[in-house]
Formats: sequence, structure tokens, C-alpha cells
Amino acid sequence: MTVLIFFSIATLVFFLIPFSHVFSHVEHYKSLKLLKYGLYFNDKIIGHHTFEFNKKGDFLYVRGAGNFVVNKLGVSLFDFKTVSEEVFKKGKLIKFSSKTTQNKKQKFCNIKLENNKLIIEGSSYNGISESNLPVGTWWNHEIIKFSKQISPISGRLLPQNVNFLGKKDIIINKKPFKSIHFYFLSDDDQPNDKKKLNINIWYDQKSLLWIKSSYEKFGLWEYRLLEVK
Repeated sequence: MTVLIFFSIATLVFFLIPFSHVFSHVEHYKSLKLLKYGLYFNDKIIGHHTFEFNKKGDFLYVRGAGNFVVNKLGVSLFDFKTVSEEVFKKGKLIKFSSKTTQNKKQKFCNIKLENNKLIIEGSSYNGISESNLPVGTWWNHEIIKFSKQISPISGRLLPQNVNFLGKKDIIINKKPFKSIHFYFLSDDDQPNDKKKLNINIWYDQKSLLWIKSSYEKFGLWEYRLLEVK
């Protein structure tokens, strides 16, 4: 989605001590109803992505939907549509499903919790993983704690290095935020421009909401928070 010094997860924890509530439970989000993001390509809005939250007893349902189209001279360069659902019970992921169309290619990811393991069936990976691995939908800040994440599009396991870049004041659509900034990079031998993960993520310091992300591929792509309910 420059040369940086990557910190181990243990080192990252050291930097996060002043705001250790970052490691709070996914139940931190139980009062949310909606997160809506604008997707921008080279500073031009091209689509949206929403997450709808529904709390029912011990269960939290998070339904996602996103789409964007990039055209140039009447030709579609990128065409992307996705829908997903995450189901948590008492804060623990028990089910995930997604269907994605990416430039007419069909991709999917289905995950379920069985015997304290995540069973993954995806268009790029089928197998078993640890029960606590996060799906890379980014709204859940706990993703910063892990050395791997699961691709929400294909089910692929993505080893990651997480670099904490500090607390920063940023402006998103003329609104100021006090943010904590992280850089995610795939933990593999590929050059940076071929890595599956190469992305900047910002969370709000107080609410821990995902407020922005950016990466470069044929231009600058950004997710910007537009609406919270």
C-alpha cells in the first residue's frame, strides 16, 4: 500500500507505555455504530469504505463494504469492490468472511474458530493459524501488537514489522487530530515496492479510532476518516 529502523514488538511496547490503553480489548469499540472512510488517489476521492457495528449480547458484528474506480482517458485502471463481516464473541474473533472483486478477479476469505485455532479458507491460502491473529481491516488498533496479520481479501498470512513513528498532530479534511503513527512493512526479502504490506497508519490518541492510512503504488493512495457514529 527510505530506510527505516524497525523495532521489535517488545521495543514497540516500551514506546507505548505512556498510552498503554492502546492494548485494550476489542470491546473498546462496542459503542460504535459506523465508521466511514473516503478513499483518495492522488488527492482525488475515488470511493468509500464503511464499517457498521452491531452489538448483540456477547456478540459484536462488524460489516464492511468498500468500492472504488480509477479511470484514465476513459479506461478503467483499477476497479475494486468488497464486502465483509467479522463476528466477535466476548471480544474474540470467531468468524470472518469476505468477497472481493479486484479488476474482475474474484477473491475470498472465510475464517472460523475451531478448537482454539483459526481455520482459514481463502483464494490465496488454506490452513490453520493462531486463534488471536488479527484480520487486516485496520479499524482494530490491536493489529499493532502482532508479528503477523491475515489478509482480509485472500486469507494470506502476512508477516509484518511494525514501526512506531510517534505522536503527531495531523489535519484530515480540515479537522485536526492528535494521532499516533505507525508504519507497517512486510517481514520478507522482497524489495519495498513488491511487498504486500508497505503502509502508514494513524490512530486517534484518545479514541484509538483508525483515522488515516496511506501507501504508494502508481500514485498516492489514502484512506481518510469522514464520519463516526
